[in-house]
Amino acid sequence: MKILKVLIVLLVVFSIGAIAVYYLGTNMASEKIVNEATEQMESSGKLDKVKEYVESDPELSGYIEEAKAADESSLPFNTTGQATRVLVQKVGMSELNTIRTEVQNGTMTPQEAVQKLEGKLTEEEMLALKVIAYKEIYNQQ
Repeated sequence: MKILKVLIVLLVVFSIGAIAVYYLGTNMASEKIVNEATEQMESSGKLDKVKEYVESDPELSGYIEEAKAADESSLPFNTTGQATRVLVQKVGMSELNTIRTEVQNGTMTPQEAVQKLEGKLTEEEMLALKVIAYKEIYNQQ
């Protein structure tokens, strides 16, 4: 009986540790990826091209305006780590990678990618993603 109690305690401790590693890992990894991507885009001048593209596209500039006006306190998440977890849970890594590849190859437009995400996420989650994207593109904190 004592061994069973020890095993249960160990199982609970390991489970809590695994959950903590998952949350901390996704936060750290997503922050690192976003920071590196932003730095690379800034140093190569691509960030300015992204801003120009977004501002020249009426639909995308509408998303930016929507993000500017959003009440951040009512959003389901506010950080890239939280957004990453939601995207992985609701969309899946393989589909996210497929979307990324198709947009990079030009076989899918950014608008089509947004529509695909809109089919899997709630309106509030999409708004939270738009706010995070706005902050990253325009260096808002």
